Amino acid sequence: MMTGGLSETKPATRETQEIVDEVKSQFEEKSNEKYEHFEAVEYKSQVVAGIVYYVKVNLGNDRYAHLKMFKPLPHTHEPTKLMDYQTGKTKDDEVNYF
Repeated sequence: MMTGGLSETKPATRETQEIVDEVKSQFEEKSNEKYEHFEAVEYKSQVVAGIVYYVKVNLGNDRYAHLKMFKPLPHTHEPTKLMDYQTGKTKDDEVNYF
């Protein structure tokens, strides 16, 4: 994958779930909802000065959201940050730039 380009869609991994879990409270605060089910399904990534992740998350009850998160380079010791999100998504909606 070239720097700045968006990867192909990949199935979520344990690492993807950990990244999603890191921003769950940020998402709940911004969306004004609490989620018992919060499962990463698939993702795309973009290498910048760190990595931007675009992740499809299953919220339960056939509800999905797309999260855009920034994971800084390790040497910065900065936490993962929720940059943006889209709700009202379906299982079949492709994760893409937003």
